[in-house]
Amino acid sequence: MPKKAFSVDKTSKSIYNDLSFCASKTILESGKRSMEFTYTQKREWSSSAQRSVVMAPEGMVASSQNLASTVGYKILARGGNAADAAVAMVAVLNVVEPHSVGLGGDAFALIYLAGENRIVGLNASGRAPCRASRSWFKSHGITTMPEQGILSVTVPGALHGWAEMVERYGALTLTDVFEDAIAYAEGGFPVTEVIAGEWKAAENFLRGEQSTTGTYLVNGRAPRAGELFRNKDLARTYRVVARDGVEAFYEGEIGRVIAEFCERKGGLLSAEDLKTTRSTWVDPISLEYRGHTIYELPPNGQGVTALEMLNILEGYDIKDLGCGSPEYLHLLMEAKKISFGDRDAFVTDPDFENVPVERMLSRTYAEEWRGRIDHDRAMAPPLPRSRPGTGDTVYVTAVDQDGNAVSLISSIYMAFGSGLVVDGTGIVLQNRGASFSLDPSDPNRLEPRKRPMHTIIPGMVFKNGLFMMTFGVMGGDMQPQGHVQFLVNLIDFGMNPQEALDAPRVRHMEGMTAYLEEGISGETAAALTEKGHEILRANPSVNQVGGGQAIYLDREQGVLLGASDRRKDGCAIGY
Repeated sequence: MPKKAFSVDKTSKSIYNDLSFCASKTILESGKRSMEFTYTQKREWSSSAQRSVVMAPEGMVASSQNLASTVGYKILARGGNAADAAVAMVAVLNVVEPHSVGLGGDAFALIYLAGENRIVGLNASGRAPCRASRSWFKSHGITTMPEQGILSVTVPGALHGWAEMVERYGALTLTDVFEDAIAYAEGGFPVTEVIAGEWKAAENFLRGEQSTTGTYLVNGRAPRAGELFRNKDLARTYRVVARDGVEAFYEGEIGRVIAEFCERKGGLLSAEDLKTTRSTWVDPISLEYRGHTIYELPPNGQGVTALEMLNILEGYDIKDLGCGSPEYLHLLMEAKKISFGDRDAFVTDPDFENVPVERMLSRTYAEEWRGRIDHDRAMAPPLPRSRPGTGDTVYVTAVDQDGNAVSLISSIYMAFGSGLVVDGTGIVLQNRGASFSLDPSDPNRLEPRKRPMHTIIPGMVFKNGLFMMTFGVMGGDMQPQGHVQFLVNLIDFGMNPQEALDAPRVRHMEGMTAYLEEGISGETAAALTEKGHEILRANPSVNQVGGGQAIYLDREQGVLLGASDRRKDGCAIGY
């Protein structure tokens, strides 16, 4: 990766020139994090942040699990760069957060090359098997895409993308980068609290398949928080890839085992599908929002949906409406309904359908939609043609000592993906095929070798033509909503990165229903109900609003500011 130190732009204000810097003490109360007190340098106020912003002058990493973040830091410390650190973190997350990510899944990335002041995009999402066709499903009496199981499996693209990142832009080898993942899989790791709860929620599902039960349950149950867990099968798989390269996975012994497993289970994935897998390098798409350039990846991902939401919201004085106000949240949800309607109508694999990205992001189009929004009444959205459910995903980010940055997101889709573990490998096969439709009129209809509409989206922000921030928010349909709320918190409401992540979030679900996270007032909920929204306030058994990470460059000080979501087990680490 090109080498260049941070350039300090003295014309840019430090983020803390205008924002209150909150240092907060956190206590545990009835199993929940809560604030004991908040101290601010400039004025006293109630901060949503439940930890301090992490600050460092040289390099920084952030992920949803502390061991993964530590490994990212170690990679930077031994001479690796942002690409090496990001892949090392996601490889460790495959071990320590296996319900969310793995070798059997997909990945997307935005990579900032500091020496060229340029962003490149990576699409490492897998395609439908060659034998997967609507006629095949019809002949077998199947009218809707299976949500999980062997027929929901698409070709794994993640490993190919991870390896491409290291080969093209890394400073280390894949053997170096996988070293800690192998060590934790072989020697064991203590399961962290949030991950233990999510693992427990999938316990019954994991009992449905012998190879899955034997790999990811301990005596028929999910591992408990603090319990040491090992995955020696996965360690062996990583060793083979580290020794023989990704060819072992896509063309060699591992690929053969995967193909034979799928054939035995009645699936459609073949050795030929694996052999022909390739990642795609793409140009990011972007939108200007209040002087900031927001970058996302183009379809088949839903990044365009987040940009369309921002485009609509820019026409309103969001700051004046106030953070957490019913007026702002109403506009947010209306913009979401509009953009998701377009997502479900248009977003798919652009190799198969024309996706009108330019039209969706035009100022004229946003103005047309703003003219249809009623400030006092919620609109009923159109029924989505294919609605993805809650996704289990990991997001990692890294900025190295030369200013290069990586925004990487990877997933096996729903918790433990298809629910199938390939015998003897530790590999969970993803269920991304569930995103396809069997409706021939749907642009996201199933076709051989087609990529489905994808939910996982990494983000990046520039200002004045220069890198400013890398960020991501996980959680299926929540991801565009999370991107928008994080950016509005930071840009419109002047929060620091940690506050912007930790602030209570809203998730529009479907129809008129929206979930308001704890911390949004009852008065706001009542006002939204008056506008016609159907509000959910009950504390759900699973996290409905995702989790995120961010690294922000304060150019005046030449300091990196890291944030890691309170809703996950992770952290940011800098040096």
